[in-house]
Amino acid sequence: METETATRWLTDAEQCAWRTHLEVNRLLTYQLEKDLQPFGLTMNDYEILVNLSESPDQRMRMSDLASATLQSKSRLSHQITRMENANLVRRENCESDRRGLYAVLTDHGTATMQKVAPHHVASVRRHFIDLLSPEALTELDKGLKPIAEHLRGHRGRP
Repeated sequence: METETATRWLTDAEQCAWRTHLEVNRLLTYQLEKDLQPFGLTMNDYEILVNLSESPDQRMRMSDLASATLQSKSRLSHQITRMENANLVRRENCESDRRGLYAVLTDHGTATMQKVAPHHVASVRRHFIDLLSPEALTELDKGLKPIAEHLRGHRGRP
């Protein structure tokens, strides 16, 4: 028989911090997405373009890209199809593994990144970075790192 443990309800301060985090996450994601719309991109598109642009030869195995962007292989495949139709990326077969595929940044994808990145960085600054002091940014980073490390350790687990 399982031992039942008492629920540790959130204190008022914990509840406030949690709800503020949720609200900021939603509002910031909404705003950054809105600021990418004039370029015909979603946050998912941009994240894929960033991952590819920062990878050697501007390519990644589809399975690695799915993992990096926290998408299922099926969802990523649909996303890449849309991005292929926009000539931002292309798929290439993997020479060493016949079943493997690469997502590769096209010249148009590279040009799009060069055009969009300065606007995206300005948006991140305007809606996040510049609203916090350097000390607050350092504390935020220090506070969030253990959570990121904990969650990275649970990726792929049920």
